[in-house]
Amino acid sequence: MSIPASSDVHWKTNYGEPVITVDNLGIEFLTGRKRSLSLREIIFQRRMTHEKETFWALKNISFQVGRGEAVGLVGSNGGGKSTLLKMIAGTLLPDEGKATVREGVAPLIELTGGFIAELSGRENIYMAAGLHGMSKEKIEERFDDIVDFAGPKVRDSLDVPYRHYSSGMQVRLGFAVITCLDEPIILVDEVLAVGDAAFREKCYQRMEALLEQGRTLFLVSHSEGDLLRFCTRGIYLKGGKMVLDSDMESVMKAYMEDLLGVPWIPPKERNAEDALYNRRDRTAKGFKVE
Repeated sequence: MSIPASSDVHWKTNYGEPVITVDNLGIEFLTGRKRSLSLREIIFQRRMTHEKETFWALKNISFQVGRGEAVGLVGSNGGGKSTLLKMIAGTLLPDEGKATVREGVAPLIELTGGFIAELSGRENIYMAAGLHGMSKEKIEERFDDIVDFAGPKVRDSLDVPYRHYSSGMQVRLGFAVITCLDEPIILVDEVLAVGDAAFREKCYQRMEALLEQGRTLFLVSHSEGDLLRFCTRGIYLKGGKMVLDSDMESVMKAYMEDLLGVPWIPPKERNAEDALYNRRDRTAKGFKVE
């Protein structure tokens, strides 16, 4: 049983207006290389710390995302995908430019990171949903749906400390809580790849239900099937820079051929063609990226 799609989404923006605007975004990180200084360096060169080497994880990134768009973010590991998602979520601050988000965000990023190990599963549900602005009454209204989605093992362990949950149980509970929120924007970072086949299918059905409500999706994934199933538009990042912003098929083709050096053959199986085409038609009638 999947969580019924909520109908309590309240938009601040009008249809056709951008909900995410990224303007010349950039962030610089330390490389993390550390070296102990010798006594000679401290005394004769008067150096008290090692030299700090940095790199730009993202540089000169600009785009807009409108209501109802489903955008897939692709690129090799270390290309800046997760960093960009965290900056849109507001958990990282840029060194250059800005990311303006005009709607509330439901972040499916590091799902287990916001839960407290010593609290029970029940207490974590109330805490996590409450921190995202959901009232106690609304949480109680959706509590059984959340637990049903998380599965019988989680239900049997609701009053057990979260630290005793298996990693699979932690992810199930995290996904169930975050997807019960009424936020218009959904940020997803690889979490659809976790769990067994039955749980992944429940996640897919839940994502379809959220998209059918016209919510905006930003999906980071290495799965061709997931990206082509859910997304109508793609952004390709490489070395912290934007290579391409186009329809999902064109972006996937550019990325895979760049990665593999051979012509890309799209997956033959399309599990959700009708839903995908419906969303593409809806997007075409709404927000346009110039």
